[in-house]
Amino acid sequence: MIFFNENYNWGIHISLFQPLFLLFLCSSKSSFSLSLPADQPVDMMNIKAFTLVSAVEWELLVGDKERVNIECVECCGRDLYVGTNDCFVYHFLLEERPVPAGPATFTATKQLHRHLGFKKPVSELRAASALNRLLVLCDNSISLVHMLNLEPVPSGARIKGAVTFALNENPVTGDPFCVEVCIISVKRRTIQMFLVYEDRVQIVKEVSTSEQPLAVAVDGHFLCLALTTQYIIHNYSTGVSQDLFPYCSEERPPIVKRIGRQEFLLAGPGGLGMFATVAGISQRAPVHWSENVIGAAVSFPYVIALDNEFITVHSMLDQQQKQTLPFKEGHILQDFEGRVIVATSKGVYILVPLPLEKQIQDLLASRRVEEALVLAKGARRNIPKEKFQVMYRRILQQAGFIQFAQLQFLEAKELFRSGQLDVRELISLYPFLLPTSSSFTRSHPPLHEYADLNQLTQGDQEKMAKCKRFLMSYLNEVRSTEVANGYKEDIDTALLKLYAEADHDSLLDLLVTENFCLLTDSAAWLEKHKKYFALGLLYHYNNQDTAAVQLWVNIVNGDVQDSTRSDLYEYIVDFLTYCLDKELVWAYADWVLQKSEEVGVQVFTKRPLDEQQKNSFNPDDVINCLKKYPKALVKYLEHLVIDKRLQKEEYHTHLAVLYLEDVLQQRASASSKGAETTETQAKLRRLLQKSDLYRVHFLIERLQGAGLPMESAILHGKLGEHEKALHILVHELRDFAAAEDYCLWCSEGQDPPHRQRLFHTLLAIYLRAGPASNELAVAAMDLLNRHATEFDAAQVLQMLPDTWSVQLLCPFLTGAMRGSVHARRTMQVALGLAKSENLIYTCDKNRMAGRGTADARGSRREHGDGTWRPRVSHLFSLTGPWGFSGISLNTQEAELACQCPETGEYRR
Repeated sequence: MIFFNENYNWGIHISLFQPLFLLFLCSSKSSFSLSLPADQPVDMMNIKAFTLVSAVEWELLVGDKERVNIECVECCGRDLYVGTNDCFVYHFLLEERPVPAGPATFTATKQLHRHLGFKKPVSELRAASALNRLLVLCDNSISLVHMLNLEPVPSGARIKGAVTFALNENPVTGDPFCVEVCIISVKRRTIQMFLVYEDRVQIVKEVSTSEQPLAVAVDGHFLCLALTTQYIIHNYSTGVSQDLFPYCSEERPPIVKRIGRQEFLLAGPGGLGMFATVAGISQRAPVHWSENVIGAAVSFPYVIALDNEFITVHSMLDQQQKQTLPFKEGHILQDFEGRVIVATSKGVYILVPLPLEKQIQDLLASRRVEEALVLAKGARRNIPKEKFQVMYRRILQQAGFIQFAQLQFLEAKELFRSGQLDVRELISLYPFLLPTSSSFTRSHPPLHEYADLNQLTQGDQEKMAKCKRFLMSYLNEVRSTEVANGYKEDIDTALLKLYAEADHDSLLDLLVTENFCLLTDSAAWLEKHKKYFALGLLYHYNNQDTAAVQLWVNIVNGDVQDSTRSDLYEYIVDFLTYCLDKELVWAYADWVLQKSEEVGVQVFTKRPLDEQQKNSFNPDDVINCLKKYPKALVKYLEHLVIDKRLQKEEYHTHLAVLYLEDVLQQRASASSKGAETTETQAKLRRLLQKSDLYRVHFLIERLQGAGLPMESAILHGKLGEHEKALHILVHELRDFAAAEDYCLWCSEGQDPPHRQRLFHTLLAIYLRAGPASNELAVAAMDLLNRHATEFDAAQVLQMLPDTWSVQLLCPFLTGAMRGSVHARRTMQVALGLAKSENLIYTCDKNRMAGRGTADARGSRREHGDGTWRPRVSHLFSLTGPWGFSGISLNTQEAELACQCPETGEYRR
């Protein structure tokens, strides 16, 4: 058994099947059958593709002649010809009558009949309408008769010795006044080619075959031949033959049928209808018909086969059997320009095809989506492009709803997309999702049979939930595509309702991005499902910030319940921070500050930088508002003084006072020990040190008796009372490191002599205690050894007690000597370089007075031959510690070299 995959590429040489067919021919018990894929039902024969209609009744044909039988049939347009066994040819005129609710009917009107003058049956009839001739095969002779009066041509031209013949429907001569005829000659193993004109015939080619030919079909230069044991393709122009596959003619007669340009249909072994091109390639999968087929025809997209009892219809698109019509005693099946005619020995019938659209709708009605789509694609060749596109899109949409009803969501989505479905058709299945203002009406005729989702799912909640999840996914995908153009409000509103009902996380994402949700419908739906935070976002998106904030405040206050955000208070603060509506911020400022001063004050301290530059909030107004909230007031003043660096005395003094009050309050509390007190004091000290804008005397008065010596020292330093400040640090706090730090920060930005005076003052305070104070003596030594460069060594030596050893002062003395020597030598170098530079400029100035102009560095422009020009190497600038800045120095010992352009001689 051979298994054919319907997706297999059938572009293969049929000759590859030859060994297998030979095996079948050698075994009488061999069977050859087509196995369908496992997911395809075997019984596919419930499509009504054709209706069998009578064309010529027996009585009309021969009356009461019982022994007369129909042997052959030919149809050309409305002309129907019938050949009988008593050598008569009958001519009928067919009249087709369309029936709106069913298949067309035919009425045959007998025109005339004529006896051909032989005693043998009429074997074959072929019409050559271009010549107005009918070719009649009778008694191995092909005669030419007139198509209308059935009279033989006057010349009596005929082709003798013909067993059977075929017309070349793809002629190669290009002569419109002749037809090409191929005959199987009575001569053994011989094929002959003729040209037939109106009144004469001409043989053009004779071909010998390896076996006796039994059937033939022609296409151009190619002959498709059924020989005794095999089928072949033969090019009679080149003489090249291509074997197709073996066939046993003794078991059943062969069938060779041209079905299209360079393609043939053949009856293969095992009841297979095989397709073959002139290249010997099969581009379609075979169809599996009866073992006893006696005739075949093609009416795209169907292959029709005739056996002793039935007419079977197979699709060329998916190779499935679609229809079976009982038809006994049939022996003729032929197609004529799209019209399929079958005949028994007593009557002629026509297979009337149902419209393809009707067939497709029948398939869809029986849920056979794949077959319907295959048939629809195949119908493209027979329908105008624009009409086909409209029809095909509708079929895709219908198929999508069928798949949707079967919960095949991936397939449904792809069909909806391909069919460019108006997504509102899908939304309308879900009750209450479309906005009340929507003007949408469903397509007519309807795309499906369902009233709503409840009917489709029959109340199954699990199926309903799956359908809603699919719609959410699909709407989310299409809302930003062209599919949504024109009705974005309907899509986004429906999506919001689905998200809210399902408590989906994407609800918030939808509302914080660009959307087209209709406020009225959406607000009512969100309120119904208690999505108050989301409702606030909807209000905000629609520029109703007051309603949004009030709703969120109600959630925080517990007036309504919504657990969407646990940090909703912080969210409100952040929202107000970036809100441009000043009145809204003032309206809710007290509420946020009452909840948390530290967090609430952020509505003023973390506003966007561009808004701060516009000064949308007056700091004085904010300070006035924050008087009831001391912690918030401190945070806001820190924002003004430290972050924004506003240079206003009032803010600096106010912040310092608040710091001081906080420190005093903490010190007064018995339990206030630890990090918080230290942090506040550190902030106060940092402010007192860094700021120069606060009221120093006012703060000194506030500090009297407060027990804050460090802060007092800083304030005395701000007043220039350095000795007093250092005295506090040394004698009251005994904090020598703080005293050294005081000298450093007080001299920041000052000249070196100022720093030197501060350190000398500190040293004097240390030494003033006398030799008996070992602690201060050690502090003095450490000060000298660590900051040796900050002192005047000569002055220090006069201040030091005589009892101090040189060894203790060794680091100080070493540093002082090194600094002194370095300063003297640097001064000498700078002085020498300055003299050299002065000499260069003086020389250059004298040269320029009579010989041209000099540039800014002494380079001379050349003014003719023999001109001397100074050559000065690159200069660099030195900045020294004594104020000699911007001195230009020569890197080549500041020598002045002059060179003559002609001789190259140097002069000094």
